[in-house]
Amino acid sequence: MLTTDHFQALTVDEREDRLLVRMNRPEVRNAIDAAMVSELHEVCHYLERTPKIMILTGCETNGRGIFASGANIAQLRERRREDALLGVNSQIFDRIHKLPMPVIAAIDGYALGGGAELAYAADFRLGTPYIKMGQPETGLGIIAAAGALWRLKELVGEPVALEILMAGRILNAEEALELRLVTEIHDPAELLDAAHALADRVGKQDPLAVRITKRVFSAPPSAHPHIDELAQAILFESEAKFDRMQAFLDRKKK
Repeated sequence: MLTTDHFQALTVDEREDRLLVRMNRPEVRNAIDAAMVSELHEVCHYLERTPKIMILTGCETNGRGIFASGANIAQLRERRREDALLGVNSQIFDRIHKLPMPVIAAIDGYALGGGAELAYAADFRLGTPYIKMGQPETGLGIIAAAGALWRLKELVGEPVALEILMAGRILNAEEALELRLVTEIHDPAELLDAAHALADRVGKQDPLAVRITKRVFSAPPSAHPHIDELAQAILFESEAKFDRMQAFLDRKKK
């Protein structure tokens, strides 16, 4: 099991096939700082060696949900060129995106700046009617350098992505759902149940097939169809393939 006794920014509930990871810094609206990044790296290190689904969510502050409000602006103001070149947020978000099993972001309230980029790194995004998602970076004299500049146009299309990135557009729940940036909207009290229900559906699939699907899906166009054929060749030899197909055939006989 993952040891989290020393965690300060995250709480973790581990189950047989999943981790529920909650960002828990309500006093700063889940601003992403060095401690949170370090703990997320520890979670990734564990999940890379013990593949499980991750549900990533936020907490409540003053009775309202908050996913992550981005970086601490006071700290961000003092950062210099060498800090940017370290790619602190971009590296952890990329690591989360590349985890072996799917990542589900359960979003309530604000997901802005780095908080939005963290949500983009997930494989699935569920939200509540109160979500606000966007990139305020250009208004602060910087760019969204932790994934939004290349992930967002794939998720919502180039025209909307440019409006978010250059004109400060903030998406509400209705807009995010229409654009399929989130795929489901639930009341806050039902958000985690919905995330677990999605995890249950994923969990019913063959884990190896899910892992390989995730890896092949993210391959560049030039890798297809060869990578698909090689991946299928691996799965055609797996015991799960024979067992699951035989079970399907047995059910048809009844």
